[in-house]
Amino acid sequence: MSGVFDVLIIGLGPAGASAAAAAARAGARVCAIDKRPTPGLPVQCAEFVPHALGAETQALRTAALQEIAAMETYLSGTHLRSAEFRGQMIDRAAFDAALVAQARAAGAEIVTGVALAALGPQGVRLADGRGLDARVVVGADGPQSRTGAAVGLRNRAFCEARQITVPLRAPHDATDIFLAAEIPGGYGWLFPRGAEANLGLGVAHEERARLKPLLAALHGELVAEGRVGRKARRLTGGTIAVGGLTGPLGWSGDLPVLLAGDAAGLTHPITGAGIASACLSGTMAGAAAAAIAAGQRQAANDYAEEITDLFGPSLALGVARRTALMARYARGAPDTAALRSAWIAYPDYREAPLPAASSIDPAAPAARIEEPA
Repeated sequence: MSGVFDVLIIGLGPAGASAAAAAARAGARVCAIDKRPTPGLPVQCAEFVPHALGAETQALRTAALQEIAAMETYLSGTHLRSAEFRGQMIDRAAFDAALVAQARAAGAEIVTGVALAALGPQGVRLADGRGLDARVVVGADGPQSRTGAAVGLRNRAFCEARQITVPLRAPHDATDIFLAAEIPGGYGWLFPRGAEANLGLGVAHEERARLKPLLAALHGELVAEGRVGRKARRLTGGTIAVGGLTGPLGWSGDLPVLLAGDAAGLTHPITGAGIASACLSGTMAGAAAAAIAAGQRQAANDYAEEITDLFGPSLALGVARRTALMARYARGAPDTAALRSAWIAYPDYREAPLPAASSIDPAAPAARIEEPA
């Protein structure tokens, strides 16, 4: 790893690996780094992706575990099955590995086990002391992106999640969502993956101390119903950006920095979904970065405009719904109507009036990706 690269990519999750592959295929000299020894590990997501992602990447062939026919939402004793939220459960570690392999096969130089130490007009310094030069940087290093922070673009709002994997007592074809006022600013989920399922729960950042008991209570309820077994494995968790679009274009002196995926705040503010938007935005960022490196400087602004047009309306509506829900919590436990208006499976999410202070138009076109994570 030496010399000047056309494109330097920080982070090798779905966004970074997709960006590396796209930039290399466009003819750029690409270096992609990740602080983890093995990108994708540990797994920190519920492993669901929408069917639309199949058109974006062939990595699903390697990682697919089972088809998901619907979303089932449980709220106040009611049960709603929504067939429009179809997709696949994947092995996330295998998925990430396949994306990295595609980037390497396209010609990108892959460096793992090394973190970003500093980014500035004079170039990039790694934690091991090495320096790198690049014409364009793509930041794809997660919700608390050091790349974004270096150019003043930080995600500001977060949720926290905790997940275990449990035995599934009977085959199931849906992603289950559990809404309750007792889960502040989040929801519980049971996502099947063959003979087992990912059981998790997310809450607002300031309520993270409640994650462990809330998840234990949900697990106990599902055990009592005979849906899952008691034995749990693969405890994981993580931070989810829920504040909407960040950037996605910044500058370090004359060095353009494109943000993609979680670093750009492209996780959905209500569902926490982010895999599909990461792959799509990463591919777009990689293509734009290669064009910038080839002398097409306008490609930087074009990327920012395209990301904003594609994801902006959906993210803005999600932020508005989330803001309204948390304001309701500030006045006391939200009722069923408030919870319905803050969940994407209900018509209320698109149709209920927004707070007077909001400038979001519920009729504005939504981004393509709005699935549970």
